Amino acid sequence: MAGTNKLSDKKLKALQATNRDAPEMYADGEGLSIRASKQGQLSWVFSYRLGGRGSKLERLTIGRYPDLSLKAAREKREKCRQWLANGLDPKTELALSTEETLKPVTVQDALEYWLANYARRKRSDEELVRAQLRKHIYPRLGRYPLTRCETRHWVACFDEINQTKPMTAGRMFQISKQALRFCKVRRYASSDALAFLTIQDVGQPSGQRDRVLSDSELADVWRCTDSDDQQPYYSRLLKMLVLFGARTMEVRLSRWSEWDFSSWIWTVPKEHSKTREKIVRSIPEAIRPWLEELKRETGKTGLLLGEDRTRQAVSLKGRRLYKDFHHNEPWTLHDLRRTFSTGLNNMGIAPHIVELLLGHALPGVMAIYNRSLYLPEKLDALNKWYERLELLAGNHQNVVLLPVANRD
Repeated sequence: MAGTNKLSDKKLKALQATNRDAPEMYADGEGLSIRASKQGQLSWVFSYRLGGRGSKLERLTIGRYPDLSLKAAREKREKCRQWLANGLDPKTELALSTEETLKPVTVQDALEYWLANYARRKRSDEELVRAQLRKHIYPRLGRYPLTRCETRHWVACFDEINQTKPMTAGRMFQISKQALRFCKVRRYASSDALAFLTIQDVGQPSGQRDRVLSDSELADVWRCTDSDDQQPYYSRLLKMLVLFGARTMEVRLSRWSEWDFSSWIWTVPKEHSKTREKIVRSIPEAIRPWLEELKRETGKTGLLLGEDRTRQAVSLKGRRLYKDFHHNEPWTLHDLRRTFSTGLNNMGIAPHIVELLLGHALPGVMAIYNRSLYLPEKLDALNKWYERLELLAGNHQNVVLLPVANRD
């Protein structure tokens, strides 16, 4: 095309070797020019108008010659013309693309963005997830620019984890996929590298546990809570988990400010609840003297259990407790919660009361229209559950324990 591509490398080298009294511009065509300084330094300039003829002439320096070759400068000119055709300012777009090239969003940046903007508000295990990402993902992929981290890179990472920890590989995949989807929706960064993979492609699902402690196992645990067989921290923790069916986090983080000894109500605040909804439980009558004594012992700490132990430490101890009781089949602290639910249902406690004690949301329209706390019903249920635990542990004489109904 006439008037386009007027410059050549020969011409540019000649301009570079020439001193001049004042800077001069030499056009290549279609907005691209070379600016020659008095000392012979050459800079590429793209000239354009945002508002058409009559609007202010804008000049954008896009690089220096020979660092930016004649061919590369012309390619950049075409890119600028495309931006203009789409109603975009080349100055802004060039700055954004340069920033993305020089400092791209990395895999670690994207995952940390999800942690800060989603997991912190929506998940109760943010710190655990961050620790797992730091251990399994960041050392392998963290420094990769997200847009250049391809499916094969992710698969290689998960395969390495899968060799020894298939369920961890599955969990890391699920977390990473959710994080990338969140970043894309929020327009923070975009990657579809995991979009077409499933957990079976890279690891193993965690699977649903169905472990429920037998009556004799539950009796062992309950008796332990009034003995010196365990450290005070864990005997207190076990008593609360078995009696209230609470999540470990709810008890581990519980502060005395949550316990109302006038109304005898325990209110788990939103920040200690997995569902981010407060949980209100009645306090059974028989446990109240024990709680009052416990407050005298640990009240100055502000913490129910008197110590602030990490989730990881408590979880590790919880996975080993069954050995302390010489139980043959392993169980975890969360299995105590399942045992609580099963026990109350078998005793004939109304299902919605059990669900509320567990801190679950009521199903369907009940959750919308029924805002009752059911405190008398909760108290009755927990009183009966306490009595059954005492009977199982053999703490009542001259009482014959009848089996509860099996409602399977």
